[in-house]
Amino acid sequence: MKRLLFYSLFILSCSLISARTQAQSGTIRGAVVDSLTRKPLLEASVSLLSARDSSLVTFGITDGEGRFEFLKVAEGQYRVLVTYVGYRGKAKRVSVSPETPSPDAGTIDLIATSETLVEVQVQGERAPVAVKGDTLEFNAGSFKTRPNAQVEDLLKKLPGVEVSSDGTVKAQGQEVKKVFVDGKPFFGNDPKMATRNLPADIIDKIQLYDQQSEQSQFSGVDDGDREKTINITTKKDKRKGTFGQQSVGAGPQPGEDIRYSARASVSHFNNAQQISVLGMANNVNQQGFTAQDLGLGTNFSGSGGGGRQGNTRGGAPGGNTGQVGNNAITQSWAAGLNYRDAWGKKIDVAGSYNASNTNTLTEQASRRENVLPGGVSGSSQSDSAFVTDRQNGSDNTNTNHRFNLRLDYRLDSLTTIRVIPNLSWLSSNYQTNSTAATLSGQGDPVNTSRTNYNSAGDGFTGNNTVLLFRKFRKRGRTFSLNWNTAMNNQNNEGINQSVNTFARSNTPISTTNVTGPNSQTGVFEQLINQRNDQQTRSMTNSVNVSYTEPLSMRQTLEFHYAVSNNNNTSNRFVNDYNEETQQYDQLNRDLSNRFLNTFLTNRGGITWQTKRLKYNYALGFDAQQASLASDNITRDTSFTRTFTNLLPNALFTYNFGKSRTLRFQYRTRINAPSVSQLQPVPDNTNPLNIRLGNASLQPEYSHNLSVNFNRFEPSTFRSLFALLNLSRTNNKIVNATSFNRSGAQVTQPINTDGYYTANGSLVLGQPIKLGQQKANLNLTTNLTYNRGTSFVNGQPNLANNWLVGQGVGINSNFTEKLDLNLSGNINYQSARYSLQPQQNTAFLNQTVTLDAFYQLPGKFTFSTNVYYNHYGGSAGSFNQSFTLWNAILSKQLFKQKQGEIRFQAFDLLNQNRSIVRNVTDTYTEEVQSRVLNRYFMVSFVYNLRNFVGSAPMTSPFGQPGGRGNGMRGGGRRNG
Repeated sequence: MKRLLFYSLFILSCSLISARTQAQSGTIRGAVVDSLTRKPLLEASVSLLSARDSSLVTFGITDGEGRFEFLKVAEGQYRVLVTYVGYRGKAKRVSVSPETPSPDAGTIDLIATSETLVEVQVQGERAPVAVKGDTLEFNAGSFKTRPNAQVEDLLKKLPGVEVSSDGTVKAQGQEVKKVFVDGKPFFGNDPKMATRNLPADIIDKIQLYDQQSEQSQFSGVDDGDREKTINITTKKDKRKGTFGQQSVGAGPQPGEDIRYSARASVSHFNNAQQISVLGMANNVNQQGFTAQDLGLGTNFSGSGGGGRQGNTRGGAPGGNTGQVGNNAITQSWAAGLNYRDAWGKKIDVAGSYNASNTNTLTEQASRRENVLPGGVSGSSQSDSAFVTDRQNGSDNTNTNHRFNLRLDYRLDSLTTIRVIPNLSWLSSNYQTNSTAATLSGQGDPVNTSRTNYNSAGDGFTGNNTVLLFRKFRKRGRTFSLNWNTAMNNQNNEGINQSVNTFARSNTPISTTNVTGPNSQTGVFEQLINQRNDQQTRSMTNSVNVSYTEPLSMRQTLEFHYAVSNNNNTSNRFVNDYNEETQQYDQLNRDLSNRFLNTFLTNRGGITWQTKRLKYNYALGFDAQQASLASDNITRDTSFTRTFTNLLPNALFTYNFGKSRTLRFQYRTRINAPSVSQLQPVPDNTNPLNIRLGNASLQPEYSHNLSVNFNRFEPSTFRSLFALLNLSRTNNKIVNATSFNRSGAQVTQPINTDGYYTANGSLVLGQPIKLGQQKANLNLTTNLTYNRGTSFVNGQPNLANNWLVGQGVGINSNFTEKLDLNLSGNINYQSARYSLQPQQNTAFLNQTVTLDAFYQLPGKFTFSTNVYYNHYGGSAGSFNQSFTLWNAILSKQLFKQKQGEIRFQAFDLLNQNRSIVRNVTDTYTEEVQSRVLNRYFMVSFVYNLRNFVGSAPMTSPFGQPGGRGNGMRGGGRRNG
């Protein structure tokens, strides 16, 4: 029965697909011609809209003879809307009934925009979706949303777009990295700031495209750097006014503290000037502004977020095979300001500031099993095993300030300077207490540990990019300069106090503070009482110069040169506690070190690009010389190594036709080791797990090949996206781990070859009919393979990791009152190790999510979210299932329903839990954490809408609108 809910999803999806052939009764036909020439207009956009609320029913395009046909249309009143580039849109009413099951819309003649308007036309109406080059443009008014919805709810309705419970947006199978508002950043680079803080009813269009790098956009030479991007275009009559949402709520949690949540967002738009202010405070695990406010999907408090998969450890496949729930309870507050304006005709500016504070309490219990090949150091056994039970509690407080700015200054029509600074300040306080006991595979005591660790730190990170773009009179000739400066300064002071006992008579890894066998217990004891001071400084300066020269209308040469200098300084000082002076004044020279690392690169090359009507390609070849200099000041040793690499790259794109693209890309790159990986000094924060740097590390060199195919059919809303990535890395930095008989270990990074990864995804999306209603069906298939080698006790360990996943999602507005979203995922992960077959594991994770909204009589609404999660495939406690059920009953207030009283219940079944299973090349571990369980809350929500020159309107959903409000609900665009 515990899998019943999961399998019911697939049964329901099959029944929904079959429902497409049922409850259909009519056919609507017609033709579209030019009003003067009477010639048919082929590929004109034809939308079938509900006459009642102008919502989209279906969509199509005319054939070669200008004809269109909608099959299996349910009985009802409709409008046929026809649009065509260069012509005025026109609509015609039709009716499907038992008497006229197949009405003929007749010949619809369109008037060119240059002609005189001689009859009444429908103005401002647009097709639900349009293809403009490589951009998909969705008309927001064609997709209904629930009352007072945010942009995130609107995105869920778009074909080919998926939104996860944590707010991550995927379009055509790829994660959306950037969201712009009217073409400009909104609160920096966090996409959720816009999708979860802007109301859907002010949106005019959603534009979806792959954004090229700043350099490529300017020069026209594609460098292959692309990010999936959404641009949110607001309605013209909503660009002058004030809007926002405010909420405050509180309620009891049985046996715990009172839970509370308060949020406020106010935005003032005055055409080009946009100002937004946000604030929040809560103790229900919402952090920053990216959690929905008191609504469904508010959060699972991190609960049941699905399995974290393929989290590579040290370059060898493995990692977390599954996670249920958040692993802590968080209290936080935050505030933010976003500003955008045009300063005169030459300067555009957009910037934001955020401040936040979080306090996170963690209580965890874990069991880790190490299975080691060929015994351990000092042991004659053919193999060895350790089982460690650990109890851990921590209290972590972080305060963060972030500032970012983007300023464009146009010197003249050919020259632009762009400045993009990003700054961040962080201070933190961390306290943890843990106890652990380790047994051998035969059940004999090996060691015990009691550790108290307190630390306080602060840090500053910042980067600044200055771009100079210069075009010349000759078309295609450009010059650009990119100067980037990045800095990272971190200071941390910690007190490490621990007592470690070893039951066996051998010496542990470190002999510091180790006493002989206790006369009463017969065990060795290691006492640690130390203060450590860590200072890390990093400064990177890089300059990239590019010049493009057109060889013809189709061919361009790009010459580029880049120089980068990265200086890293890491100072670690450890002082032992002096019993005589009662101070930490005894320097521990074995654990202290001053280390300086410099990585200097010079890279130059050329790219040849050819553009044709159907295809384009670019071939590039770079040469890079890099020098890695390390200076161990404490040990008075230094070395310098020089590396010369050839870095070829290639890009090929073929356009089969409208919205069908195939792309191949091959790239090579160099990745330098970090200063923490290079610093050859032990880190004994965890005395039984010592981490040691390696000053002999070499940079990684990787080859990457990617192939993707993208297809979208505007006439049917069907989409297909296929992606395959292959990579190979030489000198991969992986972990080498050594154990001794006492159960202690040392981990050190080393270089190795033979690391391969492959991952692919296939995303299918299409609309399905449910009676006269329309739903979006999305099917997602994922496949990941990793192969790599790490080292355990000096022996190579080859790891192979597979992940196969299948997801299905359905979302629809079934009626004006019912909104339903249903999704499910099943993931299978397998990890295989050559050295320790005992570590091999296979795991299955199944999830189902149901999100529903229903408009009740008397201005009441009901929302519910049900999340089911099942893990299986391993022995013991990790075969578990749980269901998380949230519900909200709301009473809408005031004439325009802009107010709400909400009664919220979180985790009604009281089943929320956090379980993490980690599988790596050296251990298998299960971790259970305390999480936020059932609580109740009553809250008040107010939606502010005040636009200049816009009279309030009420849609069938009760959604505040205005003139020109599009077609959502009943807010038909005025003619």
